Amino acid sequence: MKSICVIGIGYVGLPTAAMFASKGHRVVGFDLNKKAVDALNRGEIIIEEPGLADLVKEVVANGSLTASTECPDNCDVYIIAVPTPINEDKTADMRYVESATRSIVPHVRKGCIVILESTSPPRTVTDLMLPILKETGLEIGEELLVAHSPERILPGRVLEELRTNSRIVGGINEKSAKAVKEIYESIVEGEIFITTSTTAEMCKLMENTFRDVNIALANELAKMAEELGVNAWEVIKLANQHPRVNILSPGPGVGGHCIALDPWFLVEKSKQAKLIHQARLNNDGMPEFVKNKTDSIIGGLNGKTVAVYGATYKPNIDDVRESPIMHLIDMLEADGAKVRLCEPHAADKLGNCFDIYEAANGADIAVLGVNHDEFKDVDFNKLTDGMKAKNILDTRNFWDEDKVTAAGAKYYLLGRGTE
Repeated sequence: MKSICVIGIGYVGLPTAAMFASKGHRVVGFDLNKKAVDALNRGEIIIEEPGLADLVKEVVANGSLTASTECPDNCDVYIIAVPTPINEDKTADMRYVESATRSIVPHVRKGCIVILESTSPPRTVTDLMLPILKETGLEIGEELLVAHSPERILPGRVLEELRTNSRIVGGINEKSAKAVKEIYESIVEGEIFITTSTTAEMCKLMENTFRDVNIALANELAKMAEELGVNAWEVIKLANQHPRVNILSPGPGVGGHCIALDPWFLVEKSKQAKLIHQARLNNDGMPEFVKNKTDSIIGGLNGKTVAVYGATYKPNIDDVRESPIMHLIDMLEADGAKVRLCEPHAADKLGNCFDIYEAANGADIAVLGVNHDEFKDVDFNKLTDGMKAKNILDTRNFWDEDKVTAAGAKYYLLGRGTE
């Protein structure tokens, strides 16, 4: 068994640390966020993920997992799992990866392994990390082994997918790749593929870019459908009857720490990423499209009240990173609207949230932004009872139109034009 330091105990690092600890490794979670460190040392978590709280409680109680605000000495493996956000100009902000790499330089020794898990632009390992790691004085690839092994997990299914999904290990040389593969074999049941570090970086980015481009196609279909008097959802349903077609669903935009960011890393690094660039612009433009549709329905936003249902970037999680609904809310408020938000999963983070029925009080329109399970069985008679104007805009094709109209409300669907 190994001693492992996981740098960054957020949405990726914490489950990774807990999984390694559950297999008998001695794991230290290193993070500058004292709140997260203190919570972990109490056996608690500050994020929402099914099964994670119980696992963390168990491995902390048996001493396999601890946390610290200082980088530990004498670890066999250092795993970097810090955020890689984007700057205002859509370039990658690599300060956290650089800082994490520098933080381990005084602590590594001969035989140590350094793994980058954070999703990063191509050549991050070779161009950013290796020059820093050479300051250790160790022979890179022989005395100090280095690789990139990106996570492939879905929020809400993190523990299951850490265990069952296949994994890519991109080493700076074969020796590094094989050593890192052996580390992950203790927690991964899926197949582990070996490649180079830059190829591994590209694989992760293309996995998320594939989805982003396909979502952009669906969102463009929704815009065209409204212009041409077609129901995009019916088009998708029928087109997907073709055995080689799988159009995804449109929506109010793309969010999260992966799909909304990773394609920009390719746009930054390659002049050939033209389709990828346009897809990003299409998806980033969806909150404004929804805002304009809302404006059109209620005849102007200034002085109006908009009830918004859901603010996270996907259903049934508490993560609001790069959420298109957060951008939509900002746009609504910038145009003079008062927003009443119902967000059952992230209310503690956002504050000033209302329950399902309170949110609609005095509203000129209710906009469904996220299809949380809590919104499945809404009593539309009760919801619309206190509304100033009974308008419902569904951006997810989630609410039952017949139930909405039976309550005397007008139902509008993103992507449905009037024939």
